[in-house]
Amino acid sequence: MTISKKGSRKIIVGQEPFRWVITPSARGIITLTVQHDEVKGQLLRVDIESDINEFWVGFPNVESLNNKIVMPAQIALIISEAIIQGWKPREKGALLSFKQSENKLLSLK
Repeated sequence: MTISKKGSRKIIVGQEPFRWVITPSARGIITLTVQHDEVKGQLLRVDIESDINEFWVGFPNVESLNNKIVMPAQIALIISEAIIQGWKPREKGALLSFKQSENKLLSLK
C-alpha cells in the first residue's frame, strides 16, 4: 500500500521527504500514516487520541472533548522518534504501528 499524493501532505525531516495523511480511525482516535516520498518502503501508522472529529457532533457542548490537532512540527517529531524506535522508511517491511500517549510513542506490537 502507498499513500496517494492527492490528499496527503509532504514534509522534510532530516533532509528526507515523507508523505503523511491523517484519517479518522475510531471514536476518539485519529490515525497518522507516513511513508517515504521517494522509496515505497515500510509504512508507519500512529494512533493519536483526539475527539476532533466529534467537535461538530457535540457543538456547542465541546468543553469535555480532547480536540488535539496535529501540526506539521509534531509530525516531524513523530517521524524522528519512530526512526529511533526502529522504523525503516527506505526498506520494505511490515507496517509499523504505534500509539501516541502523552507525547510518547508506544509500540503496538
